[in-house]
Amino acid sequence: MSVYIFPTLIVFLLVYAFIKKVNVYNSFVDGVKGAIGLCVNIFPYIVAIMCAVALFRISGLANILINILSPIFSFLGIPTEVSGLVLLRPFTGSGSFALLNDIYSTYGVDTYISKCASCIMGSSETLFYVATVYTSKTSIKKLSYAIPIGILANIFSSIAACLICKII
Repeated sequence: MSVYIFPTLIVFLLVYAFIKKVNVYNSFVDGVKGAIGLCVNIFPYIVAIMCAVALFRISGLANILINILSPIFSFLGIPTEVSGLVLLRPFTGSGSFALLNDIYSTYGVDTYISKCASCIMGSSETLFYVATVYTSKTSIKKLSYAIPIGILANIFSSIAACLICKII
C-alpha cells in the first residue's frame, strides 16, 4: 500500500492545482528560486557549525567529555558504550551515524547497547545544526534558553530510550 501513497499524492496535488487554476510548473520554478536563495543565506551558518563540530572532535575535547561524563551517564542508565553518541548527536548527524555504525559493528545489531544507540538516534536531534538553520532565517538570535532546554531534552530522551530498551 505504501508504494501508492507518493503517486496518489502527486495526482491529488495536480488535480487540486488544476481546480484552483494554479500553474504548477511556474509554482515549482518559483519554489526552486526561493530554495536557492535560502541555501545561499544559510550556507555561512552551516559552514560555521560544521567547522565547530570538526574542531570539537579533532581537538580531543569530545573524548575528554566522554571520559568525564561516562560515569554520570552510567548512573543515569545510559550505557558507557553509547555515551559518545549522546554527546555527539546534538552536534552532528553524519558523525553520530558513523558512531552508530561503529556500535553496530562492534556489538551487533540485536544487542542491548545497539538498541539503546538506535533509540537514542531516533529520539534526539542535531540540536546545534537545527538551531543554526532556523535562526539564520528568523529574527530570533538569542538562544540562551532554547539550547539548554534542547540539551536537557536530548539527555532525558536518551535516558528514556535506554530505560525502554532495558524493559523490552
